[in-house]
Amino acid sequence: MSRAPHTQLLVGGRIYSASAPDATAMAVTDGRVVWVGQDRPGRALHPDAEVVDLHGAFVAPGFVDSHVHLTAHGLALSGLDLTDTPDRETALRAVRAHADAHDEAVIWGHGWDETRWPDPTPPTTAELDAAAPGRLVYLGRVDAHSAAASSALRATAEPLAELTGFDPQQPLTAAAHHAVRGAARRGLTAAQRARARLAALDDVAAHGHVAVHECAGPDISGLDDFTELLGTDHPVEVRGYWGQAVRSAEDAVELLAATGAHALGGDLFVDGSIGSHTARWQRPYQDRPDCCGTAYLGEDEMTAHIRACTAVGVQAGFHVIGDAATALAVAAFETVAAEVGGPALAARGHRLEHVESLTVEQAQVLARYGVIASMQPGFDALWGGPDGMYAQRLGPERAAALNAFAPVAATGLALAFGSDAPVTAPRPWSMLRAAVHHRTPGSGISPRAAFSAATRGAWRAGGVRDGMAGTLDPGAPASYAIWEVGELVVRAPKDSVQRWSTDPRSRVAPLPDLEPGSDDPVLVRSVHRDRVVYAR
Repeated sequence: MSRAPHTQLLVGGRIYSASAPDATAMAVTDGRVVWVGQDRPGRALHPDAEVVDLHGAFVAPGFVDSHVHLTAHGLALSGLDLTDTPDRETALRAVRAHADAHDEAVIWGHGWDETRWPDPTPPTTAELDAAAPGRLVYLGRVDAHSAAASSALRATAEPLAELTGFDPQQPLTAAAHHAVRGAARRGLTAAQRARARLAALDDVAAHGHVAVHECAGPDISGLDDFTELLGTDHPVEVRGYWGQAVRSAEDAVELLAATGAHALGGDLFVDGSIGSHTARWQRPYQDRPDCCGTAYLGEDEMTAHIRACTAVGVQAGFHVIGDAATALAVAAFETVAAEVGGPALAARGHRLEHVESLTVEQAQVLARYGVIASMQPGFDALWGGPDGMYAQRLGPERAAALNAFAPVAATGLALAFGSDAPVTAPRPWSMLRAAVHHRTPGSGISPRAAFSAATRGAWRAGGVRDGMAGTLDPGAPASYAIWEVGELVVRAPKDSVQRWSTDPRSRVAPLPDLEPGSDDPVLVRSVHRDRVVYAR
């Protein structure tokens, strides 16, 4: 005997819906939005519904973080977080204190950033050995593309001296970093990984996310962690990307089966990061004239990967940051488009991660082929500006052109926003502020566009292309968050602010204030697929 449909009517709130910008009520039947509008018609249309009084709260689509590393984020939350250390000495004291207080096999730390220290000298191997004698110590830089490592940990990895990026005392980059990170990862127990994953999932849930895109790979988290994550029961939905290149459709099918991945992309490294001098550039770094970065994949390998994924009907994607890496990606997509046709390529919704140096001309090409840009606004907030790390590494002129959200979005290129946690914290309202208030004039986007990139755009980037996910319009999945917030505002094109009005003629759904210094909304409750994700 079938169950009667269950309808819940939320009333007395402020509903973020493009179809009814003045809505105060929303009806949900069996996990789907069936109606939005005003309270009185809602009660009349749904007389038998379970009524929930919102008491003026703001209801919006739940956030989706398009790029995370959950276990690494959880390790930072529950372990040795060096994000706010003001200098090397403080970081080393933190290592010493953690070693004294914990006896786990691996001391896993994350977040140090020497560009913010008075003396920008990273921790050395000898200093880690002195701080934690005999211990396996892995201290990942904030960008997760280099790490300081103790002698004991280095000894457990493959012979590092033969690998690119090796130095006996300085932090390891490139292949040497991948090897020592793998050694550290193998030292983590299954229980440590499980605790870290749960801490990370609970953290993203507590900040309004209903889904995340895990960007894993053999040099990032390892297959054990990835399969454990995909098998974890948690109300936050996880879409899993595996960053490993394939040469043929047969290889792609085999790899998908072996990993359980939803797609073969995410952090499939073409290059590294700016802070670790491994992002690949056509011109040298300003502070390292001998260095243009590191190349992990070539154009032929990228073309083969896109071709294979297109043939089997899954998303491909790459991690590209420097302009040389981005140019390779654009050329590879153009080659495959010439072979299979633009519509066939666009149908897959392939992705590029970060694309910090993307030009307008390149964005036009990618938009034509349906490629989606998964970008991280928090990067500009953390490293942008004339005195930031970008300017230190590249010079002010090149730095100012990075992460140009508005110019690339104006080409029609679809954007999805994420945090790259643990690189930046998965805090969606701070992320939206960073996207709106970019440090380069003209690069910031409107609050509505930023909110869309963190909701509807992120669902689309995750392969959900029904046009409804990430909205609260009738017919959409009921994935929503309820927030306590003060006034809602509409930001007009010339940066003037209009306060929320119930006048239906405005036809613009307002959002919480995203001005610098404004308070974050407070999450009350979130729901995804008829399941409570978070309840205060």
